[in-house]
Amino acid sequence: MAQSPKIAVIVGATRDARFGRTPADWILARAKSRDGWEVDLLDLKDFDLPLFNEAASNAWMPSEDARARKWQETLAQYDGFIFVTPEYNRSIPGALKNALDQAYVEWNRKAFGIVSYGSVGGTRAAEHLRTIGIELQMAATRSAVHIGGSDFFAVHPLGGQEKPLSEIEGSIGPSADSMLDELDWWTRATMAARG
Repeated sequence: MAQSPKIAVIVGATRDARFGRTPADWILARAKSRDGWEVDLLDLKDFDLPLFNEAASNAWMPSEDARARKWQETLAQYDGFIFVTPEYNRSIPGALKNALDQAYVEWNRKAFGIVSYGSVGGTRAAEHLRTIGIELQMAATRSAVHIGGSDFFAVHPLGGQEKPLSEIEGSIGPSADSMLDELDWWTRATMAARG
């Protein structure tokens, strides 16, 4: 019997006032409801990552900082990832970029999906994340969850009150299902190829 994919949902924002845990918890529950997956939440706030200050990527030499090595060891356990990211100034948050830079070989030949949010659905952040993923030798799903526009303001505190994502399930549920289906396929394909 094939090994169950182990998937990490990564919360990419670390601000105290972040919204990211709301969509992260939502996609985590959906991912955990799938048959045959093991799913964990990795919150960047729980990792004391320094700003990247190594002589080179760990593709070329081991990282010296123990915090970076701990992050790499954590990532190595997973077969695929779901990044939950806001859009900051047309890209991903600095904390997420730093976390991506702190590892290299642990991302290689693994799949990822994206849940992004912001006034335009975090689409530009998602595109930057896909480009970074290419450099990290990752496979991105075509489908993603974009929480934007009136949906975003219906559930985000900026809209006047924070509500659960179940309020907009009709808008974002189908894209989540597509993304998770594609992530399953790509994760199993890359697991087989790595094996």
